[in-house]
Amino acid sequence: MLIKKILRNIIWRFKNKKAPVLTYMEQCRARGVKIGENVDLVNAEIDYCFGHLISIGNNVTITNSVILAHDASTKKALGYSKVGCVDIGSDVFIGYGSIILPNVKIGNKVVIGAGTVVPKDVPDNVVVAGNPCRVICTYDAYMESMKNNMQKKPVSHTLFSEKSEEEWEDFYTAVKISGGGYDL
Repeated sequence: MLIKKILRNIIWRFKNKKAPVLTYMEQCRARGVKIGENVDLVNAEIDYCFGHLISIGNNVTITNSVILAHDASTKKALGYSKVGCVDIGSDVFIGYGSIILPNVKIGNKVVIGAGTVVPKDVPDNVVVAGNPCRVICTYDAYMESMKNNMQKKPVSHTLFSEKSEEEWEDFYTAVKISGGGYDL
C-alpha cells in the first residue's frame, strides 16, 4: 500500500511537471513516518528507507539528530539489513547530534542530552545522556532544577531574532558573569 502511494505520487509529479515543494515533515509522512502534533524537526535526519517503522508522538523536538530504523552492518555478509521499529513518545526533546538506533522505544516526558547514542529503550519521565545513554535524573527533577535556576540566572523575555544590539550586549554580559542564563 505504501509503495503504491509513493508510485502514484511520482507518476503525478511527472505528469504535472510541476513538483510541489514538500516540507521535510511532509516528506517524512509520505515515507510512512507517523508524526504527532506540535513536532519540530530541526535539521533532523529520519531513516529514509524505513520511515514506516518510525513513530513520533506529540510535543516532540528533534534537533540535528539521526533516527535509524535499520542497521546495514549485516548487509554485505548476510545479504540482509537488520530492521526494527523506533517509537518516540510524547513530550520528548532529543538534543543536538544524538543518534537513535533501531528497535528502540523512548517513553513520554524524556530529555535526551546532546550527542547521546540511544541503543536501548528509555523509560518514561527521565533525562538520559552519554554513549551509550544512561539515566541522569527524572524529567520532573530536571525541570524543577531548571525552574529554580531561572530564579538565579538571567532570563531574556525577548525573542532571539528581535533583540536589539543593546539587549544582546546586556544579556551576553549577564550570562557571562553568571555562568549561563535562559533565552526564549
